[in-house]
Amino acid sequence: MKQSFRAKRMLKQHKRLAQSSKLNLVALMDIFTILVFFLMVNQSDVVVLPSNKDMRLPQSVSEQLPREQVLLTVTANGVLIQGKAIWRGDWQQAPALWQEELSEAVQQELNYLAGRTAALTEEQQALGRPLTILADASTPYAVLRRLMAMCAGTEYRDISLAVEQRSKVLEATP
Repeated sequence: MKQSFRAKRMLKQHKRLAQSSKLNLVALMDIFTILVFFLMVNQSDVVVLPSNKDMRLPQSVSEQLPREQVLLTVTANGVLIQGKAIWRGDWQQAPALWQEELSEAVQQELNYLAGRTAALTEEQQALGRPLTILADASTPYAVLRRLMAMCAGTEYRDISLAVEQRSKVLEATP
């Protein structure tokens, strides 16, 4: 029996579609290679510090990146160490009302954290243990100075203040 031109064309089309399609692995390997290089190049050394939405860090031109260490957070109504609230109060009160209570709480928590880690070597004892203070830009300097003195009273004397890096564009403008 003679097939019509349309039937022949349909048969040819069905044979072509019935074949299993082959996956082009070369193209996929190229894509994955590019993706790996992209991720490697764009991996940054930025360390993200946890912060409150209400907190606005002071700006600085510092190039030094923060290290992984104990984090003391100063909020408008309290102090947290490693995310644990150790004191709640108001900085506007007379300093005598909050300093003693805060000093005891800070020293107790820092001594507890120091006890959970390895003992310091002789070189490390000269510097002390590292600590980062994360405070709002509006925090009074007297409060920060007092907190740094409290930390220095324990083994935590290598103190860093967390700041937000100012962009290069802002530095150029007066």
